[in-house]
Amino acid sequence: MALVVSADWLAARLEQDDVAIADCRFTLADPDQGEQQYREQHIPGAHYLHLNRDLSAPVGLHGGRHPLPAPGAIAAKLAACGVAWGKTWLIAYDDSRSAFAARLWWLTRHLGHPRVAVLDGGWSGWQAGGYPTTAVIPAPRPQSFVAVPDTWPVADITAVRQRSPATVLIDSRTAERYRGEQEPIDPIAGHIPGAINLPWPELCTTDGYWQPPEFHAQRWSAYTDQELIVYCGSGVTACANLLSLAIAGRDDAQLYPGGWSDWCSYAD
Repeated sequence: MALVVSADWLAARLEQDDVAIADCRFTLADPDQGEQQYREQHIPGAHYLHLNRDLSAPVGLHGGRHPLPAPGAIAAKLAACGVAWGKTWLIAYDDSRSAFAARLWWLTRHLGHPRVAVLDGGWSGWQAGGYPTTAVIPAPRPQSFVAVPDTWPVADITAVRQRSPATVLIDSRTAERYRGEQEPIDPIAGHIPGAINLPWPELCTTDGYWQPPEFHAQRWSAYTDQELIVYCGSGVTACANLLSLAIAGRDDAQLYPGGWSDWCSYAD
């Protein structure tokens, strides 16, 4: 099944009942901006899913800035968006090189629903291609979506601390944040000891189109036989690296959803 679909593919299926669309636009610096943009214009039929409200659980003392939502909670959100478990194609898009769309892709896939993909080029590509847009907010069209339990391959801080020496820990943030040269969000700069840096922005072109499959195969070729744990600041952009891994044929890597924001919340 496709993991990334083109605007042409989606445009030809806008009226099909077995396709649902999720607008995941979001800005960390202004959490309301993405939803405001959605209300102004979006892809016809798209429902909006907010990173903080819909794709994350409430923030606690530990666990990072975007803890994973309960499986039942995100399953209910998807059902309200018209996603029938195992039947409907869910297409997610944003305007941030698929960073937030990839979070929804990961959540959905690990609820046991494989028919999910991200839109290549995102919102900007859709607009640039002259495809239809609307300000009409679609009515909910509830479907049956029952989450498959215990299907999320996640690692908590204990698993990261006690990982095998053979496990590769991958920091998905930009090189500047990994090196501790800048930290615009979390209170402490740096990275988890032993982590290597494979920045998520490299996965797409500057205008949001995914690199070809051979790029992803090469990116992960050195880690074919190794266990992988992937993290970022708070389990969002790490999902882009997990999507890259899936394109390369691997779906066994673990997400450390708390990421650096969880790690640096502990005094030790």
